[in-house]
Amino acid sequence: MEVGAPSASCERIRGMNREYYKWQSKFLNRDMELLIFGHAGARVLVFPTRMGRFFDFENWRLVNALGDHIRNGWVQLFCVDSVDDESWYNTWAHPRGRVERHLSYERYIIEEVLPLTRYKNSDMSMIALGCSFGAFHAMNIALRHPGHFGRVISLSGRYDVTMEVDDFRNLMNGYYDEDVYLNNPSHFLPNVGGTYLDQLKEIEVTMAVGEHDPFVHNNHEFSEVLGHKGIPHRLDIWPGRAHRARFWRQMLPHYI
Repeated sequence: MEVGAPSASCERIRGMNREYYKWQSKFLNRDMELLIFGHAGARVLVFPTRMGRFFDFENWRLVNALGDHIRNGWVQLFCVDSVDDESWYNTWAHPRGRVERHLSYERYIIEEVLPLTRYKNSDMSMIALGCSFGAFHAMNIALRHPGHFGRVISLSGRYDVTMEVDDFRNLMNGYYDEDVYLNNPSHFLPNVGGTYLDQLKEIEVTMAVGEHDPFVHNNHEFSEVLGHKGIPHRLDIWPGRAHRARFWRQMLPHYI
């Protein structure tokens, strides 16, 4: 894709710049859509929740929760679509096919979306942000590509797609290979070192999760690994399950 090639529509909503983009991804071989909110500030790559859409962040009033930040030019949001129903949550496909589809999605993000963010905004700051399964995406891509990101904000996240907790199943159905390992932050982070670890230490990680969230223990364990590796981070535990948009609306202005 040539940067700037997608058709776009722009409008002003409550003093906030809003742009819609759509193009056929050469890595996914399908149309992909995204929304941009704001005109300046730190670039924020926003992943939707499990099998979510690029417009969920707006529909759930999470964009409004950051309205002052956006209107003041402190942040610019790039809300991307997901292909979770074709990758991690594609139950009819072989697990190897699921992880391969995710890798294509990652290439779409790195080689198509990130160039668009730089074309629209020259700010050097780049934040990966996500809620629920979007938090997994944010954490995974930032830790796999630390040269592109300075911060990660993960709310109500899980960092191991092979875990089985309550009603949440192992998304690989017991299948495991090198790419599954390399796309599970809880698995690969304990073993990183050298220059790669030095790059990770430049990233600021923020995690927040409810005290009764099914993955709260995964968050605690992951926090311990981050601390052991010397990666700057914070983990905040919120009352209750705190796994709904109304909680994320409270969290976002606090952490962004």
